[in-house]
Amino acid sequence: MPRVKVPRKSTAIDMTAMCDVAFLLLTFFILTAKPKVEDPVAVDTPKSTIEQTLPESDVAILTVGKKKVFLTIDGEEARKQTLLQVGKIYNIGFTPNEVKQFVGLDNVGVPIQRLKQYLASDVEQRKAMVAQIGGIPTDSVSNELFNWIHEARVVTKNINNQELRFSIKGDSNEEYPTMQRIIAILQKQKVNKFSLITSLRAK
Repeated sequence: MPRVKVPRKSTAIDMTAMCDVAFLLLTFFILTAKPKVEDPVAVDTPKSTIEQTLPESDVAILTVGKKKVFLTIDGEEARKQTLLQVGKIYNIGFTPNEVKQFVGLDNVGVPIQRLKQYLASDVEQRKAMVAQIGGIPTDSVSNELFNWIHEARVVTKNINNQELRFSIKGDSNEEYPTMQRIIAILQKQKVNKFSLITSLRAK
């Protein structure tokens, strides 16, 4: 009796589960990714062969370029409380709307006396102010950068019970006296350990 031939069928693989996993991963990465913060001034960081990532939290970045200094504070609540504390030092009160505007900023980089005007301005006006008078004063007369750093450290300690770590993102062509003043301000508060942000180059 002849053998019965079973018709061949092509193999079918159900990819529904794989597509679900792929979209879940994509959604996760999109929601957890941090947007790249635009530098307030153009900074050409020096090159280095050492690769070490910045901490995810409790870190403040001092961006230095064109003799101007800008401070980035991690965490919305830390930014809010730091603003209020610095405002008390200079007897400046901020409205709830001004506090909300400040919390949404990537960094602070104008003298405290011009901060209310800065917060009331639109994006283009803010850029013009930064270009004209931008940068936190680092002189020993007003002690503004000293006070911003000190209050940010106190607030971070009170909120997260962690020491605030500092990183300096400086332009490779920045003049030495500017960097020297910033390091001296940190050392005056006994902050002797900080990192320098560099660009990675091949070994």
